[in-house]
Amino acid sequence: MTQGHSAPPRAGRTGRLSVQGWMNLVLGILGVLLVLAAVLVAAQISRTNDRTSDLVDRIQPARSASFRLQKALLDQETAVRGYALTGDESFLAPYTQGQKDEKRYGDGAAGLLAQYPKPVADLKDLRAAAARWRAGTAEPVIDRVRDGAPVPSGTLDSSKTEFDHIRELFDVQIAHLDEVREKANDELDAAKRLRDGTFLGILVVLFAGGGVLAVLLRRIVGRPLTSLERDAQLVRAGDFERPIDIDGPSDVRALGLAVEDMRRKIVAELSESRSREALLAERTAELDAQTNELQRSNAELEQFAYVASHDLQEPLRKVASFCQLLEKRYGDQLDGRGKQYIDFAVDGAKRMQVLINDLLAFSRVGRMGGDLVEMPLGETLDRALSDLEVPIEEAGAAVEIEGELPRVLGDRTTLTMLWQNLLGNAVKFRHPERTPHVRVTSVREGDRWHFSVTDNGIGVPEEFGEKVFVIFQRLHSREEYGGTGIGLALCRKIVEHHGGQIGLDHSVTEGARVRFTLPALPDSPPADESPADIPAQSPEPQSSAPLGAAK
Repeated sequence: MTQGHSAPPRAGRTGRLSVQGWMNLVLGILGVLLVLAAVLVAAQISRTNDRTSDLVDRIQPARSASFRLQKALLDQETAVRGYALTGDESFLAPYTQGQKDEKRYGDGAAGLLAQYPKPVADLKDLRAAAARWRAGTAEPVIDRVRDGAPVPSGTLDSSKTEFDHIRELFDVQIAHLDEVREKANDELDAAKRLRDGTFLGILVVLFAGGGVLAVLLRRIVGRPLTSLERDAQLVRAGDFERPIDIDGPSDVRALGLAVEDMRRKIVAELSESRSREALLAERTAELDAQTNELQRSNAELEQFAYVASHDLQEPLRKVASFCQLLEKRYGDQLDGRGKQYIDFAVDGAKRMQVLINDLLAFSRVGRMGGDLVEMPLGETLDRALSDLEVPIEEAGAAVEIEGELPRVLGDRTTLTMLWQNLLGNAVKFRHPERTPHVRVTSVREGDRWHFSVTDNGIGVPEEFGEKVFVIFQRLHSREEYGGTGIGLALCRKIVEHHGGQIGLDHSVTEGARVRFTLPALPDSPPADESPADIPAQSPEPQSSAPLGAAK
């Protein structure tokens, strides 16, 4: 056998079946033996129950009835003798009762001993002798005493002799009953011994079957797997050229073949991976150099952004300052509209300064980790509505805020920009035949707040649901709708930076709905609603007005 190659696993005697097949075979044999043993045990238990029933339900009650029958006959004999001697009719009461008891216990014993010929014959002889005694001795004596005639002296002696014969018959019957009882006891003991032996045999079969199964598993599973483990350990230690060849059941051999195929692939790929290591080390050095260059470039870009924002604010400060000087010097010559325009210019310049500072802070959030603070989300929405006041008024739109927005952990600037982009898009992409209407909802589920911004505009086709969140991706030309195509991409970046997710909900039939989530504060109370209920319905919206009045 050459190194790195091995013959197919040998199919020995144990390879004719799989592990499961061998186990099924052994368990099947054990099952058949157990069924046979169970049938045998059931037969022995039935036999034991029959012998017990004979003793308890027939032989012993029949023996007891025979003794009571003897007592009934003795009562009759004693009653006749006492009546003959005294002539007192009261002595005949035991005689009459004895006849009743004789019939009762005699019939009972006959029914119980129906399947035992000797005791039945003895009972018949005993009752026949008793009947002859009554007819030949007892009844004539009773009649003579009642007629006032004297009873011959030898009559009572003859009665005693005849009744002694009845006692002898009774002793014979009892002896035969004892024989039947001893035989039943012997059969019961034999049935019990056979039953116990059968139980012991079942236990032996179970233990033997378990031993056979253990030996079989060790032989057909344990040994091949031990061999496989030994070969695998050698391969893991570095002997990649060692072939893996095991014998055993079909599925164990299949496992060995799979491991051998894996070893061959490892050997084949090992040489290729080693050749890649040098290339990887070279590429790693290049990447390290590029990383250092990228860090230096990022530092320069951050410095450039700071300087650019500082230089941009200087003209804005001049615009604001000169507008305020213009109002101060020529305020008495301006009408209300002129003063309003100056106020707009001053306010716009100041807000532009704030926006530049906020943009500078936002540019650092993703790379340097801006601080998130607890804040009311409604304030960021109000700021966004204030910034969008003019386009909202021009579009005649209505913004409806259902319920009160919660407090979250976030950054005011970036969350304000999130609302500005979402609400601005809802107003910007309005339907030409419908008055714009925007609805903002919020609901909590578990540890997250779910928000949605729904409009009745032109909507977004479902196939572009992901494309709109890619930076600089546009669905319309610049002549139709202005903008740079960065708004929703910026929204995704803001939401993901806050630990949430954002996407389009295409279940609306009119317009578009943007859903996003934000983590809830740990100590804030959870809401009862579920996300499936968004948009949530409040009895009285917090704000529902045309765009100009939304503020």
